[in-house]
Amino acid sequence: MTDKKITIKDGQSDNEIDLPVIDSILGPNVVDMRSLEKNLGYLSHDPGFMSTSSCESKITFIDGNEGKLWYRGYPIEELAENSSFLETAYLLLYGNLPKINDLKSFSRDICNSYDVDNSIKNIIEVFDIDSHPMAIMTACLTYLSAKYHSDLDIKNKTYRYNSTINLIASVPIMAAWILNFIHKKEFENPNKNLSIAENFISMSFPNISDDQKKLSSKAMDIIFLLHADHEQNASTSTVRLSGSSETSPYAAIAAGISTLWGPTHGGANEAVINMLEEIKNSDKDVEHYINMAKDKENPFRLMGFGHRIYKNYDPRAKIIQKIAHEYLKKLDEQNPNKPLFDIAMKLEKYALEDDYFVSRKLYPNVDFYSGIVLKAIGIPQSMYTVIFALARTVGWAAHWNEMIEDTNFKIGRPRQLYTGKSKTSYKKIEDR
Repeated sequence: MTDKKITIKDGQSDNEIDLPVIDSILGPNVVDMRSLEKNLGYLSHDPGFMSTSSCESKITFIDGNEGKLWYRGYPIEELAENSSFLETAYLLLYGNLPKINDLKSFSRDICNSYDVDNSIKNIIEVFDIDSHPMAIMTACLTYLSAKYHSDLDIKNKTYRYNSTINLIASVPIMAAWILNFIHKKEFENPNKNLSIAENFISMSFPNISDDQKKLSSKAMDIIFLLHADHEQNASTSTVRLSGSSETSPYAAIAAGISTLWGPTHGGANEAVINMLEEIKNSDKDVEHYINMAKDKENPFRLMGFGHRIYKNYDPRAKIIQKIAHEYLKKLDEQNPNKPLFDIAMKLEKYALEDDYFVSRKLYPNVDFYSGIVLKAIGIPQSMYTVIFALARTVGWAAHWNEMIEDTNFKIGRPRQLYTGKSKTSYKKIEDR
């Protein structure tokens, strides 16, 4: 808190109030509105919470205008180049990069938690084969919330640590089992000697070559790292709001998964592949679709271009673009996905060179490239959002822990602008 303030005057009563201004380390400063209703009788109104700070956080910083994404102060570019998903998970959770022994201990705890209850397999098999994997994953998390309910104690640091480790380790195993189920394969067992990305690829694609496993694991590790956190998005805010009731962290993250499932949040990379398939199966060329996208009267939209937050180039897109191109180079002409990826590269060329897109900063975003890479690895489209959830579990857990440790921790209770009827007297049914 500083001595800065904003004075608001009520034009009807001439009453006025000084609202404190809280300095941010980075980004816009914040006006503390908590005394507004008490002193003037007003509420702030901000649909979508686009101009509202709901919490204080030290985890992730985003500058959409400059295209910056920092985890605990570290630019995402440096982490993607030098770090790993596991090391980045430690960073997000604990605020600093681990020393060698810290990382070994953290990794050991994660790997020792790979032994997920086999009852999860029975839950997965209850579903129809064409059920959406996000529904299955939500059910799996709900089961874990029941399994670990008896020892629920969110104020206990040991409980929070064990729950966090268990969540980060369990979700990738359950994701691989869901993929085994979709592929109508036997459930593979995890290998405690492998990283999260290596284990997921090995369990999901046990029959591919070692070279392919290595390449896929490297790509998947970066995808996990890039999606590990993204500040107060819809699903993270959901986890915080759900967790504020002191519910189980498994239940809170199940709520986050349900929110992530939405097509405007976690389902964007699925939409990219659907768009590419539409173009591939059409008798029209890529330029035709580009012109459709430029036409304001045409409902067609290019998926995977531009970003609600980033008004510049999505920094994650630049990183995963390199991974995508590495994969594309390895595809031969007989690969059934080759035509799809050729279309993607033509779209990318237009977006990076055409003045219409450049002037509007409609650059390819992380969803454009992640969909392409996941397709190349062999992940079914329906699993894309599950992959997202797998990675984001780290960020959700970090925010949940931060919220519980906050001295201002209290249950979330947003207010509303009521626009319904005023008091109305009840009439008997025959008099209505």
